[in-house]
Amino acid sequence: MNKIDFQQKISQSDKPVIVDFWAGWCAPCMMTKPILEKLAKEYDDRVQFMPINADDSREVLEQFRVFGIPTVITLRNGKEVGRVTGAQNEANYRAMFDALAEGREVKVPLTPFDRMLRLGAGGLFMVIGISTGSWLLGVIGAILAFMGIYDRCPLWNAITGMFKRK
Repeated sequence: MNKIDFQQKISQSDKPVIVDFWAGWCAPCMMTKPILEKLAKEYDDRVQFMPINADDSREVLEQFRVFGIPTVITLRNGKEVGRVTGAQNEANYRAMFDALAEGREVKVPLTPFDRMLRLGAGGLFMVIGISTGSWLLGVIGAILAFMGIYDRCPLWNAITGMFKRK
């Protein structure tokens, strides 16, 4: 699909659109394909689902700056409102479909395992950094730990909210 065909399909849609960039050789894409197709059928009356083969649609990939697959992008009124790269579980994809169908902000929540992994790794790096006097390891640890809580941080939400309004 080229950029012109893609823009035509998006502009003709009276519903929000979820675009799945995939490829036949991509194992994670093949794992997520049945999940996305199931959700596409379930939300067919409220959301348009558009799978795009990355190998056949270089122009569209460049337009959306897609560097890894699978990538799922949500569009409302032709504008990107959410994106996730990498294989996700059904609950995360369902959260995207729900939010798009209901007109809410599209966010994919962190799983408790991911949150604890980031916090634990960050804490470990900070402890090693402090004990060895390596500030670089301490800073890396702080960044990792913050990645485990950033979605719940009111200061972060306020700052990023200012940029979203512009």
